[in-house]
Amino acid sequence: MKPLASLSLDLDNEWAYLKTHGDPAWDAFPSYLDVVVPRFLRVLDGLGQRITVFIVGQDAALEKNAAPLRSIATAGHEIGNHSFHHEPWLQHYTSQEIEDEIGSATEAIQNATGIRPVGFRGPGFSLSGPTLQALVKRDYRYDCTTFPTYIGPLARAYYFMTAKLTPEEREQRKALFGSMAEGRRPLSQYRWDLGEGRSLLEIPVTTFPVVKIPIHFSYVLYAAMKAPWLAIPYFRSALLACRAFGISPSLLLHPLDFLDGEDVATLAFFPAMQLSKERKLDVLTKALRVYREIFDVVAVGEHAAAIEKAGLTRSMAFTN
Repeated sequence: MKPLASLSLDLDNEWAYLKTHGDPAWDAFPSYLDVVVPRFLRVLDGLGQRITVFIVGQDAALEKNAAPLRSIATAGHEIGNHSFHHEPWLQHYTSQEIEDEIGSATEAIQNATGIRPVGFRGPGFSLSGPTLQALVKRDYRYDCTTFPTYIGPLARAYYFMTAKLTPEEREQRKALFGSMAEGRRPLSQYRWDLGEGRSLLEIPVTTFPVVKIPIHFSYVLYAAMKAPWLAIPYFRSALLACRAFGISPSLLLHPLDFLDGEDVATLAFFPAMQLSKERKLDVLTKALRVYREIFDVVAVGEHAAAIEKAGLTRSMAFTN
């Protein structure tokens, strides 16, 4: 039997990317959901693959997005919570703001899809103790926000070079993508010990064992643009390293993995957006087949249930 692994998609919308990038056009909530949702559903259906889709509450609250979001649930995919406002500085919110953020997103997502989410991923991998406490209070089963890598400061530097930000916005985003310390977090799953008998399962986004460089699909596509011969072998070697180290991986997709600069011109500056959608879908499909060849790939909720059934006991106290 193949070891278990999981797959998810963070359904960041066009407006969310523009907002983080400092583009004032974000507040009209431009959306590509009507294009990208049918596209990724076709790819996943062709593979017979079910995943977890983390939805932003603000999108779920807008009637124009109702049909594409409902189609995700109808196709049998798990629905997760990706916050309401999709602000990657979520860790700076007050406890009450966190309560409102998680609660509003939970309600909006359930109303839009008919499914109450029980899994959470913070925008931009932002996490805090109050967020974990709010999730436990609302009976969430797992979090999968942590991203154990050392490249956070490099990603932040690239972001600041390309973004249009005021000094105040730069200060607000100064911890974006985390610090070098993120690389010291575990790759294997564990439970956050939140005190007074409370805990929450954490399923990290997997990076390359030991070196902890990213391996999820946006990076595979970037490799396919820069060195086409390297992308799939790199991905395969990372997965084989996970098997060798006994790591049960959890990887993620993003909407831009299915789109190109012609689909959404406002985001053409993002890495790998110069690849045509046809080339992207070809590389993605090959990579997903490799993932399924080496692991039994399921939605994150099913992965969490299997971990809990196995009696995971390792725990950690949360530290920023």
